[in-house]
Amino acid sequence: MAGLRPQPPSSAATHHSFTAKLLLLLTLLPLSLAIFAFLLQWRGGGIDDPISRWSPDESHKFPGMDSSPLATVGHSSSHSSDCTTLFGHSSTASFPYRDWKFNFHADLKPKICVTTSTSAGLEQILPWMFYHKVIGVSTFFLFVEGKAASPKVSKVLESIADVKVIYRTKELEEQQARSRIWNETWLSSFFYKPCNYELFVKQSLNMEMAIVMARDAGMDWILHLDTDELIHPAGAREYSLRQLLSEVPKNVDMVVFPNYESSIERDDVKEPFTEVSMFKKNYDHLTKDTYFGMYKESTRGNPNYFLTYGNGKSAARIQDHLRPNGAHRWHNYMKTPNEIKLEEAAVLHYTYSKFSDLTSRRDRCGCKPTKDDVKRCFMLEFDRSAFIIASTATEEEMLNWYREHVVWTDRALNLKLLRKGILTRIYAPMTIIQGLRESGIFRSIIANAQGSLSKDKFLASIESSNSSRASASILLDSRKIGRDRASQSAARKALDISSDELAVPPLSPPLIDEDAQIET
Repeated sequence: MAGLRPQPPSSAATHHSFTAKLLLLLTLLPLSLAIFAFLLQWRGGGIDDPISRWSPDESHKFPGMDSSPLATVGHSSSHSSDCTTLFGHSSTASFPYRDWKFNFHADLKPKICVTTSTSAGLEQILPWMFYHKVIGVSTFFLFVEGKAASPKVSKVLESIADVKVIYRTKELEEQQARSRIWNETWLSSFFYKPCNYELFVKQSLNMEMAIVMARDAGMDWILHLDTDELIHPAGAREYSLRQLLSEVPKNVDMVVFPNYESSIERDDVKEPFTEVSMFKKNYDHLTKDTYFGMYKESTRGNPNYFLTYGNGKSAARIQDHLRPNGAHRWHNYMKTPNEIKLEEAAVLHYTYSKFSDLTSRRDRCGCKPTKDDVKRCFMLEFDRSAFIIASTATEEEMLNWYREHVVWTDRALNLKLLRKGILTRIYAPMTIIQGLRESGIFRSIIANAQGSLSKDKFLASIESSNSSRASASILLDSRKIGRDRASQSAARKALDISSDELAVPPLSPPLIDEDAQIET
């Protein structure tokens, strides 16, 4: 009977059975996960990505956007203005929000405004403006001159809700000559110098006026941006500047956005906002070892790590005694502001992103193309070199210089710097602006503004209204800006008591030989 007793399974058989079950589990597990992921993507669930939240079926929309027939107006009609051709001809929108209406309700907080000083055209201003509307900016104060102040452009800008257009008239210049900061020493070192210095002073004076207008409009935050700069609100729960600033602690007065610089990969870029996706990160968003370890490869023989400035831009909470501190910062007459620097969000600076930027800067400036004279005109070394090249070289020599110093054509180097984190890809702005373009909103705004009047009436109304609008706004603001001064001498005395630090100019990033100094 003992021979009929069942024998226990051998250890080899047990091991074989366990191995078979383990292999089966390892086979089924990834297959199940793949099927689960496919179902999530197919149903549109489980993906917490800002771009994926643009479905029109979602109740969670970008702030301040309701249904509007704006994008459908005028698609079938032909437009006489050349402006409409700047924004494409597609009448079929692939962007989910075809019928956006940028109405910002009183209960949306915080209220954010942007001020700028610009001479750009609609092809640059409209994408810049509506991108910032998408991410939560409600009001714009545009100080315009040059092309931006022309009837064709300014009429369109004035037709947009929550946009205040201020013209650079003789009355404005006289008013600003009586303003408080014009009579204070912290800005005086930039006075009576051409080109970039003159622009820097204009921006500061305009920012002073914008603070008054922002307070009157009930704004909570103010930013100063150029029209070649886009805020990238990374780090917030949504791709929203409003969300980002709503999370700033109440005791913080100012927020610094480190700037990233565009790194173009072609020399024929025409529309930087929708053609450029590669950017060089700011020193503040890199480790010191990475920054200085890759410094020489990152500069490619240029004077500095960035072509232009590296000290970012800032947003300020609207409060009493607020003043500009140059184009890059804000300050307060009565206290040292509590300022923080954001660890993920940035301002994207599209600098020298078009070859024509070389000649446009040259044409705006009357300096001599010599090493000594350009120092009077430009604060940063690359701007000086670019001006000399644009003033002395042939077209072919200029293009070769541009390719060598601005265009990133070495793909192996690009890949290396991308892997190291020096360079990065950012697609959200180009996706938003391309979507706005395809929705037809830019063409509709132009058509509505210019179609409201006949051509003759349109030009006549602009010529007669520009001065009256500008004068009215100037008189209102002038009373407020100058209300606390008995005279210019009194203002200077007040300054001597309140502040003696100089305005913050555009500054280059740290140089490699400053390593020891920074560590100290």
